[in-house]
Amino acid sequence: MPDHISTKEGFVDHFINLRPRKQSFLDDVERLIDWKPLEKLLKTHYKKVKAADGRPAYPPLPLFKMLLLQRWYGLSDPGLEEAVNDRLSFLKFTGFSFESSIPDEMTICRFRNFLITKGLYKKLLNRINHQLESMELLVKKGAVVDASLVSSSRRPRKVIDVMPEDRKEEEFSEEPSHKVTYSDDTEAAWVIKGKRPHYGYKVHMATDAHEGFILGGHVTPANHADTSEFENVVNDLDLSKETPVLADKGYSSQKNREYLARKTLTDGIMIRGARNNPLTKEEIVHNRLISRVRFIVEQGFGTLKRRYKFERARYLGCAKTELEFYLNAMAFNLKKATALVTW
Repeated sequence: MPDHISTKEGFVDHFINLRPRKQSFLDDVERLIDWKPLEKLLKTHYKKVKAADGRPAYPPLPLFKMLLLQRWYGLSDPGLEEAVNDRLSFLKFTGFSFESSIPDEMTICRFRNFLITKGLYKKLLNRINHQLESMELLVKKGAVVDASLVSSSRRPRKVIDVMPEDRKEEEFSEEPSHKVTYSDDTEAAWVIKGKRPHYGYKVHMATDAHEGFILGGHVTPANHADTSEFENVVNDLDLSKETPVLADKGYSSQKNREYLARKTLTDGIMIRGARNNPLTKEEIVHNRLISRVRFIVEQGFGTLKRRYKFERARYLGCAKTELEFYLNAMAFNLKKATALVTW
């Protein structure tokens, strides 16, 4: 029994499915998404047949669905294993038979690392977003770019005397003049925001300008300047020509405006005034119009931090924090999509 792995309906599953119950959010996700393209992508790279101890390996799609459950319900790896064992709705969503064994916390952790090694998390988000586009739920009429700080999962042991200030990082070197060991989270960095020091990472994210679906992004140490990451964010979005790209004053630079012109994208970056060159009335109105749309990316960050507990990273390093961001983004988009669909 412990080594038996099955996603086919068994004798007990048949009678469980006959039990009347109320439709849940997980049922809505199942009706919304065609999992076959995602399963094909995962199987192309995940060719594991046996575990290290010789037991049969778990199929990748149920493991991926478990990671989504983890995001929606705020579960740890041990908590996720226990919840899928105990809750019939979780068992049904993942596709495991009632008679099947369930992946343990180490299997879940290894599968997460596999997604990083193969770089599949960006492709998985794109596959999900493509389906949402085909349903006309996600409409790329514009993209909004912004960044937000995420604290490290480790407490730093030492604070340096001079730190770059958020939105003004370009005035400082990204590396301290002397080497200081902060904690075992060696890729995290210090930055000042709102006169308060932060130790951790910065998430650079883009959403669509209509409904706020997350289109993509990446993670850097906290002391990386927003403006220097603008091109990297937009490059991955696959936007049509003339699509407006909106951003706040922190992204206002000649380099970013020239980049949008080369890509034939509409410049929606807010205009930043200077000490001896204040904004004109027209420029103030221009900025206000952008602000009325740009807030949607801030709402996205707020939801990620409140509902998905992403104000602080779970793991160490940029790669694992970026994976966490993408898993949260997939869970966020699916949750939003089910709320928009009229069944």
